[in-house]
Amino acid sequence: MNSPNIPSPTDKEVEIYLEKWNSLENYRLQESSLDKLFLKTYPENAHIDDILVKCVTLNDFYRTNIFKIFPVAKHILSLDVDERLRDGDPSLVNETARVKISGKSKKFYSFATKYCSHHSPNDYPIYDYDVERVLVHFKKNDNFYQFTNADLRDYVKFKEIILVFQEFYNLQCFNLKQVDQYIWQLGKEYFPKSY
Repeated sequence: MNSPNIPSPTDKEVEIYLEKWNSLENYRLQESSLDKLFLKTYPENAHIDDILVKCVTLNDFYRTNIFKIFPVAKHILSLDVDERLRDGDPSLVNETARVKISGKSKKFYSFATKYCSHHSPNDYPIYDYDVERVLVHFKKNDNFYQFTNADLRDYVKFKEIILVFQEFYNLQCFNLKQVDQYIWQLGKEYFPKSY
């Protein structure tokens, strides 16, 4: 597959995509709704019903295709995540992602990044296919950092890669949520999934 000609990340490019983000009513309102749910209505994770509402909503909004969401909510409850979320502990994502359902081990990595991110957006950038494609593209084109695709699915390494990306392209004037929104939109635009 030919590599697309994506403009190099700059402050101006990020601002263009943040402006686009703000014009996407469905995404903007979806994120606003999730912020209200996670940060105001149910900010804690001490009760299964609060966690379940958040899991069901995320699963639907992001189409993460988790068909049995209750075991995921129970798993999150068992981890006692609130203090670690407040501390921005990146290792929490990998633990949240590993769930047993009907005796089988599952890894809901992208979902776990989203769950943690919606509790603390500037501590937990979101991983998904679109973000992976963009990071791999800029690694190949600009050699901003050496990593493997497997590294992107280990959250401690993934967050490090995002932080190096931010520093390499001198994007420190943007918070991690903004960098995340920028990268995700690049992925949607330049690496569209074909169904």
